[in-house]
Amino acid sequence: MAVKELLGQLHEAAECPRKQLEKYLGEGKKVIAMAPVYGPQEIVHSMGLVPMGVWGADVEINEAKKYYPAFICSVMQTILELGIKGEYKGVSAIIIPSLCDSLKTLGQNWKYAVADIPFIPMTYPQNRRQDYGVKFTRAGYGRVISDLEVATGARFSEPALAKSNALYNEHNRAMREFAEIASYADITAAQRSDVFKSAWFMTVEEHTAIVKELNEELKKGPRAEGKLRVLVTGILADSPSLLKIFDDNGIQVAFDDVANESRQYRTDVPEMANPVDALAHKFANMDNCTLLYDRDKKRVDYIIEQAKAHEAQGVIVLMTKFCDPEEFDYVPIKRACDKAGLMHLNIEVDRQMVNYEQAGTMIQAFKEMC
Repeated sequence: MAVKELLGQLHEAAECPRKQLEKYLGEGKKVIAMAPVYGPQEIVHSMGLVPMGVWGADVEINEAKKYYPAFICSVMQTILELGIKGEYKGVSAIIIPSLCDSLKTLGQNWKYAVADIPFIPMTYPQNRRQDYGVKFTRAGYGRVISDLEVATGARFSEPALAKSNALYNEHNRAMREFAEIASYADITAAQRSDVFKSAWFMTVEEHTAIVKELNEELKKGPRAEGKLRVLVTGILADSPSLLKIFDDNGIQVAFDDVANESRQYRTDVPEMANPVDALAHKFANMDNCTLLYDRDKKRVDYIIEQAKAHEAQGVIVLMTKFCDPEEFDYVPIKRACDKAGLMHLNIEVDRQMVNYEQAGTMIQAFKEMC
């Protein structure tokens, strides 16, 4: 299949998650909503359920204001807004991790605001590497399994999880390969975003098959020429308005450190006898993320290393408004970019923003200076 048709399939899934939800419900499948940032999708999949990402949307916030103050992450606010308005109707449960203060409040607010969709907590430890941290994570997975069985009637088995772990590792490899190919391929920022965003709304089998075929086709195609190569970092990078500005200004995403994009695919489930233990060790092995405890701020070095490795001429930080962890990381990122001689730009993004004219002006100036 041609690149255009493959990208078209992924665009449709990224653009119409409700259509994907109705498709799976129509097939008699039960769907579990997965809130940011890291959730045990492998467990959900192994139980014959469909995990679907919920990262909010670019919508006006009304009902969620009854539960949240204005000065909180709009990703959380819009997830709750969509839940209250019935956009997730048909979902059997929602799993909400507690990796930041806003996510903790989302779970508690969800219980009262969207009572018809059960809330399943997943509590991760920040001290995740030590033995006690791994045991804590495993215990959290045990609760998720138990709650899923109650909410859906599905049953858990370790052999099924082992198979799901392998499928998700295969998907990770395909997505990592895509990120490397897309770094130089003649592909727009919007098309690149569709590949990552669609993964949240498709089964892992479907998405892996399309991305593998897309990778092979992109290898045969032309390389991008004359574009400004940048590394993009942040929580979200899926705003159509902002991506259009990238493409209008000839911005090539050489690599990303974005929470709902490449960060999801860096770490595989290790080979271990017990698949639940293996999944717990996967979380222990994760790193270089704003929401994972990092006393030494190794994420900063990671960004600089990846920018150099992918021949990026600059770094664009997409700063989610009112995201404290991201804001704390920006100062060391700025200092590291200055030391490395990399141009950098900080753009504030918000789920309620409809006008990115100021960002367009900043990107034009950034391009001229690089």
